[in-house]
Amino acid sequence: MTASVAAGRVDFASLFPDLWETESPEILYAQLVVGDTRIGPPLVLQPLLTPVYAVPGPGGQPQFRQLPQTYSGLRIYTEQHALFETTEGEIEFRMRPDHAPNTVNNFLHLIEGGFYTDIIFHRVIGERDGRPGFVIQVGDPTGTGTGGPGYFIDLEPSELPHDFGVLSMARSSDPNSNGSQVFVCLSRESTRMLDGLYTSFAEAVSGGDVIRRIGAVRVGAQDRPVDPPRIIRAKLVDAPPFGEGSGPLSAQERAPTER
Repeated sequence: MTASVAAGRVDFASLFPDLWETESPEILYAQLVVGDTRIGPPLVLQPLLTPVYAVPGPGGQPQFRQLPQTYSGLRIYTEQHALFETTEGEIEFRMRPDHAPNTVNNFLHLIEGGFYTDIIFHRVIGERDGRPGFVIQVGDPTGTGTGGPGYFIDLEPSELPHDFGVLSMARSSDPNSNGSQVFVCLSRESTRMLDGLYTSFAEAVSGGDVIRRIGAVRVGAQDRPVDPPRIIRAKLVDAPPFGEGSGPLSAQERAPTER
């Protein structure tokens, strides 16, 4: 939908009536357009709804329980990408709050606070014996694989498929033990089994060669790199206007090559 606005304050309630007239509204994006030109990053409009709650199920499959629904308002923020500056180069991720809004919010706040500074990739499971690569994992400030931010967030039921370049939350057997550890998928073939079990919440739009280099480092016991690559720092950068910019690496990989 489109609507005319003037300079100054904007009443989103009148511009997006679905946010108030729908029982369970979905995330929307608001993009400023002047003439035919989209200006700046869009705003993300996230309805604050009671989330479902995950409990362990048979075979480790999480089961989600819907709690009494409360709609408490909106979280509105400028869409930003996460940029990992690593020892192997840069990786840029687009957030997907339409799949896991609270996980995205937690991740953005960790980056804003400088959490992902000088942190190693402590677990790398690359291509082995002809099998496609699995994941590269990072986000533990202790570098041991057991550390985190000092708190946990609940598992969100994301429908974003695990695929090359997709960023997802690492956790223990407790579905609600998500915190700061994340992993980047190295292939769809090896990670499709993670769908529905882990919260995928972002996808890389650049840095595929960097992801592959990290996935190819030499590892020792327990998949720990002998000389661990690391995130030098992570920062937030403004997203391109809505509908512009590069698509996810997984889609870029499948796109036919022009000859």
